[in-house]
Amino acid sequence: MPSIRKWLDRDRLTFLAPLLLMLVFPVLGYLYKAFNQPTDQVYSLVTPFDQSTPFLKGFAIPYSIWIVYIYICLIYFFFKDRPSFYRGIVLYTLCALSCYMIYSVFQTTVPRPVVVGDDVLSHLMRYIYKRDQPFNCFPSIHCFSSYLMIRLLSVSPIRNKVNRALIYGMSSTIIASTLFVKQHVLWDVIGAVTLVEVMYLLVVVVLPRTVGARTRERGLDA
Repeated sequence: MPSIRKWLDRDRLTFLAPLLLMLVFPVLGYLYKAFNQPTDQVYSLVTPFDQSTPFLKGFAIPYSIWIVYIYICLIYFFFKDRPSFYRGIVLYTLCALSCYMIYSVFQTTVPRPVVVGDDVLSHLMRYIYKRDQPFNCFPSIHCFSSYLMIRLLSVSPIRNKVNRALIYGMSSTIIASTLFVKQHVLWDVIGAVTLVEVMYLLVVVVLPRTVGARTRERGLDA
């Protein structure tokens, strides 16, 4: 009996082991700190649309739970659609590293309003502003990762009305929150979506076709 339990535990651990790939998130977060400071040249991508967008403290809540939401989505994919889980880890890593490279040569900033008030949301906004410097805005990490969850689900065999409503709705809310709490501007959102689409095309479409073509060529040569 103990041996059966032992093997069951081993099987369970083996099954759950790929979740350790999510440890890449704190590693990437640590690397981010190296870029979260001003450089010699800082640009602004503020548009009239951004200037007319109101500052809404209520959106500090979805903005703050962003990374927890990403974890939940990936764990959901892990249990329901394993290929999407692996794609999510790879694409998130590549997109994050691409953002860091862009930040190192093209750093942007977003003007922040003065937060007044002694309510919970005001305190949360001040905490957000204190924790994250107003740099490294284009493309937005919040936006690319939230849109990535939409992209993964859009081609997943497990998609249905319920998970689409939840994931599309929450991702869209987080993306909107980046504008309403004045952490990002419209171009940061556009850049994030474009980055995901380019990486998805390269990793999920182009690379498999290229590898498959080379494999077939080697087979013919043999």
